[in-house]
Amino acid sequence: MNELLSIANQNLVLHRHPKNKKETLQAWDSADEYLINYFMDNHLEEKLEGEEQLLILNDGFGALSCFFNDIKRTTITDSYLSLSSIKLNMQRNRCIESHLLLQDSLQSFPENIKVVLIKIPKTNAYLEFLLQKLQGKISADTIVIAAGKVNMIHNSTLQLFEQYIGTTKTSLAKKKSRLIFSQVDAKKEVEEKDIAVTWEIEKQQWKIHNHANVFSRNHLDIGGRYLMDNLPEGDFSKVVDLGCGNGIVGMAALQQYTDAQVTFIDESYMAVDSARINTLKNFEEERSDNARFVVNNGLVGFKARSYDLILCNPPFHQQQTITDNIAWSMFNDAYFCLQDGGELVIVGNRHLDYQDKLTRIFGHCELVTENQKFVILRAIKES
Repeated sequence: MNELLSIANQNLVLHRHPKNKKETLQAWDSADEYLINYFMDNHLEEKLEGEEQLLILNDGFGALSCFFNDIKRTTITDSYLSLSSIKLNMQRNRCIESHLLLQDSLQSFPENIKVVLIKIPKTNAYLEFLLQKLQGKISADTIVIAAGKVNMIHNSTLQLFEQYIGTTKTSLAKKKSRLIFSQVDAKKEVEEKDIAVTWEIEKQQWKIHNHANVFSRNHLDIGGRYLMDNLPEGDFSKVVDLGCGNGIVGMAALQQYTDAQVTFIDESYMAVDSARINTLKNFEEERSDNARFVVNNGLVGFKARSYDLILCNPPFHQQQTITDNIAWSMFNDAYFCLQDGGELVIVGNRHLDYQDKLTRIFGHCELVTENQKFVILRAIKES
């Protein structure tokens, strides 16, 4: 796996985070390279004057944030893992930290934006959210350039740039990536709308709020529903919804374990805020006071033997890449944080072989139930 990005007379050592000893994927892609080369070939740094700055949206692991080390810039992402990667890669490459402001996607965009570099996200909903916020902060002479893999750029992608920014065109493809150029139309007036969606879970009569970048934002995730319907029996007092998304599994735990404290954890700022909104909206204050909401890389940094039940619907991708690294990390962290006798209960697609992974970590694993698509697995930490 290549860790050295050599581009435009710079050499950067870049790691993905969390770092995997057997990592086979590099921390940048050809879309990062295309953006950097275009910026440098067209001397866009010369466009930045006075307090004007560069805005970077959706940087994956810090290739863009680290490369433009000498330029005053703000990087915005919804991913805690991306922010952590950027910070670590900045330190690794001895970048000037005072030149970079890191923000999550729910914070306000900066003023004085002159150049915008965007990595195309997986979903149009999140792209629309970013473009809507951007539209109110740019002027006619702002330069807006986006990049993504060819298979991620569709007519609907370009239509969003046309809707919020202005006339849009694309470049030729290089290394299976393409650039998008949008000319800012200062006269364009787009009515602001709430990109978030809300729908109801009839069984519980819950109204579920979903920010733009929340997994399964348009409907109830069937894996999450299966886990909600198969929570373990028991008298649990400290529960975790690990990788909580919009919070439905943790909310089911709040409802079933009436004396329990439930901690909702996700690496997406939008997911954790959606879980917070949903819990406050659907539970009485006395019960919602027993809920805690944390943006974090799983259970990293949490105390050993501190929980008696961890519920998890693990992701099998990181950004655009299918991987079991996140699930492995979650399972190992869960073992560390469970009390003796504590339980990890997960839902997963049948083909993902989580049973073998849990057996290797816990020494055993029980199949609780299954259907044609999912399995519910339970592993108990023995003393």
